[in-house]
Amino acid sequence: MRELLGTHMDARETWATRIGFILAAVGSAVGLGNIWRFPFLTGESGGAAFLVVYLCLVLLIGIPVLLVEFVIGRRSNRNPIGAFDELNHSQWKIAGVVGAVAGFIILSYYSVVGGWAIQYMLAGLTDGYVAGEGAEAFFAETASGTGAIVFHAVFMTLVGGIVALGVRNGLEKAATVMVPSVVVLLVGLALYGSTLSGASEAYQYYLYPDTSTLLSDAISVLPAAAGQAFFTLSLGMGVMITYASYVGEDRSLLSDTGLIVGIDTAIAILAGLVVFPFLFTQGIAPGDGGPGSIFVSLAGAFAELPAGNLIGTVFFFMLLLAALSSAFSIFEVVVSFVIDRFDIERAPASVGLAVIIFILGIPTALDLTYLELYDMFANEILLILGGLLMSLFIGWVYADNALEEIQKGRSASWFGDFWLTAVRYFVPPVLLITLALAVVGYYEFLQSTFF
Repeated sequence: MRELLGTHMDARETWATRIGFILAAVGSAVGLGNIWRFPFLTGESGGAAFLVVYLCLVLLIGIPVLLVEFVIGRRSNRNPIGAFDELNHSQWKIAGVVGAVAGFIILSYYSVVGGWAIQYMLAGLTDGYVAGEGAEAFFAETASGTGAIVFHAVFMTLVGGIVALGVRNGLEKAATVMVPSVVVLLVGLALYGSTLSGASEAYQYYLYPDTSTLLSDAISVLPAAAGQAFFTLSLGMGVMITYASYVGEDRSLLSDTGLIVGIDTAIAILAGLVVFPFLFTQGIAPGDGGPGSIFVSLAGAFAELPAGNLIGTVFFFMLLLAALSSAFSIFEVVVSFVIDRFDIERAPASVGLAVIIFILGIPTALDLTYLELYDMFANEILLILGGLLMSLFIGWVYADNALEEIQKGRSASWFGDFWLTAVRYFVPPVLLITLALAVVGYYEFLQSTFF
């Protein structure tokens, strides 16, 4: 295999610095999933109860599965599909295939939403934002049609161009600028949101669950919370396998995992502290409007706030940066597979794949029904399935080698056995239950939508 793949395989790039890798991985996690998807999903799922389940899943499932992907990636130094060939377990490459398919589906509609962010950012610089029915009309015009297709193309052009530059010159440099910028802008907006009249009510809804109904609420939101946890940590789609394939053996996977999960989770919570005060101040019910709720409600809020155009422009610029940082990582999965498998140069591989994904995203740019259809299938089913398969592989097939890999880079010796026990006995049952609930929920969604 190595001989067939030639020089590209031997000259595989690596991260120049640890902070570059951390910021790129965080940038993958911190994107539309945190700032666009997390608030409206939290609103649709009851607020604080969803947040509690989400945080538990990040801690108990997200960390072990992230380490699973890191081990596979660094051990193989390959893309998510080629990794299993390199590890001499080709029959398990279905796990990588599931992840790659999920990434294709996600990026095809993710790019459309990224195009919305561009249009809303430009609106703040030109005509400004409008409230009430005007906000809904503007979103309807923005979300579907020729304009949506054009800005979908603009977004994919930016993604393809950055990834074509490579790991150090493209991904690492972009993340080093974008991730700190997103954090600074989020903190500033959260501080501003705390001064709004609806902030107290928003915090009550978002941060204080009703303990009397928490258990029943937790069961009902489990698939959505698990899908969100996987989406925000970029799990199940092979992103972290790809990123870890560029990591040196002297680095501690455990400490890097802790930093990535901690930063990502903090930013997800921070996004809620930004969005919900704006919603409650305007008297808007959280979660109303589905995928477009953040755009409609926040644009309407900005229209009625002092310096609203400026604040809105800053917010949607931040959303664009976050969207790009995640899109880079998803796109890198498919690009790295094509480079490794077919011995193609990075630039033409990036351009060709960007065109294909753009074409796949056109239905979403014409009809929002496809966005929810793709989003539920990719996030609540494919990502969970990918994580389940990878966990079963590491826990029951590749355990000895996985333990050896995780001990490299000064990781605590006791942690390996603890982690492997969780991957074997705790993670798979939880993911199986979650997957079963998600399939049932998706079937019900299909029935209610199309039949």
